[in-house]
Amino acid sequence: MIVSDPAGSTRDCILVVDDNPESLRFLVDALENEGMDVLIARSGEATIELLGEAAPDLILMDALMPGMSGLETTRRIKADPAIAHIPVIFMTGMTDPEHLVEALRTGGVDYVRKPVEVGELLARMRVHLANARTSYRSRLALGRAGRSLAAVSPQGELVWCTPQAESLFQRLDPAWEMDSRNLPGSIQLALRQLLIEPGHSAAANLTVAGIDIEIALAENDRPGEALFKITEAGEASKVELLLRQTALTRREAEVLLWVSYGKTNRTVSEILGISPRTVNKHLEQVFRKLGVETRAAATAIAVRYLSE
Repeated sequence: MIVSDPAGSTRDCILVVDDNPESLRFLVDALENEGMDVLIARSGEATIELLGEAAPDLILMDALMPGMSGLETTRRIKADPAIAHIPVIFMTGMTDPEHLVEALRTGGVDYVRKPVEVGELLARMRVHLANARTSYRSRLALGRAGRSLAAVSPQGELVWCTPQAESLFQRLDPAWEMDSRNLPGSIQLALRQLLIEPGHSAAANLTVAGIDIEIALAENDRPGEALFKITEAGEASKVELLLRQTALTRREAEVLLWVSYGKTNRTVSEILGISPRTVNKHLEQVFRKLGVETRAAATAIAVRYLSE
């Protein structure tokens, strides 16, 4: 989350997790003096709850805490694709190499020893914030380009996906949730087959829940990730069909199609790479041109046209 101030600059948002009030106060003061916005949590449980409401740019995690430790908290964070991209820097007083290695194995990107030296901490934070921002912008660009892409680990677990892929996964399997690290079953099987075949086959075609889709591997320069594109074979044709049946523009037809799938304005905005306000304006034009007043009525018309 990048927070804009009235002057137009941006401030990084940092989540500090520590059960020691003095440590929290020290870190909050140091980070705020650097112009950063700071969120705090006193336990692993509170951290997971907070991340359900906010998405910081980086997390400073006390490795050893009562109850859910920082290591276990980080494992849970990295198990959730919606927040797994957030870099975690551990703060620890332990010097045992095995402890430090275990901390990094949970998904942390770095660690600093307590007592924390502010200059060193800030230097490490800036490096990881820059890396995270570059990665985020790359994925955002893919999403705004309308590309339905996802990445999986060598074990076949979902690492990240664009909004378009997420929406398609939910249509293929209504029970699928973004915080699951598993792909919908049929997708997982088809992708696994592509990955194990010599030379990696170009693509696989299958039908899931009555929807014809194509899965194709894509080039990726990130080690430990396999990137693939998943597309609905008939999606473009559905937009064309709505264009032939109505007086809608192409963008209005795209908005209507996704609304007919039950998507909210915010989700449609993420899929099409436009603002929710713009989606609402297009939807107003859709209602006017179709002569209806509600989403349900517009959806009924779209379903009728698409089933003809």
